[in-house]
Amino acid sequence: MIATASADPPLQIRPEQAQDAAPIEALLDRAFGPGRFTKSSERVREFATFRPDLSFCAWDGATLLGSVRMWAVRVGHKPVVFLGPLAVESEARKSGVGGLMVQAACQAAARAGFPLVLLVGDEPYFQRLGFSASPARDVRMPSPVDQRRVLVRELAPGGATDLAGDVVAP
Repeated sequence: MIATASADPPLQIRPEQAQDAAPIEALLDRAFGPGRFTKSSERVREFATFRPDLSFCAWDGATLLGSVRMWAVRVGHKPVVFLGPLAVESEARKSGVGGLMVQAACQAAARAGFPLVLLVGDEPYFQRLGFSASPARDVRMPSPVDQRRVLVRELAPGGATDLAGDVVAP
């Protein structure tokens, strides 16, 4: 669990628990609406293995402020972790909560031995968290996607070396 020093009570970033599922689904509905089920990332989540141990929630007391989920997949023969969705309540979006959760998730994935994190997102936002489109140029998502939005963050030196192929079940 990560607690920030400036919040009162302190903001807590902790691994997702089974009892968090309903509040997370409600947050995702508010953040993305029904269109979230048509995205290419949703196609990945249909076959990926959910990793709650690598997924995190941000709590302000009993109020869920944000959630980031991680999923085990492969790109070609390389095991990787797929990040998403990342959602933060609208009133907390400028507070850095999303970045804190992404950092916690990436650190947990590195400790679990994953060489990299893959996601589909906005490079200007995720670049500050260490993500780039360049290493993902030969990654093929299961449905049409703007390839410029397929991003990777290496968790270990050389983690994205020879990264190529279809995103498939682990």
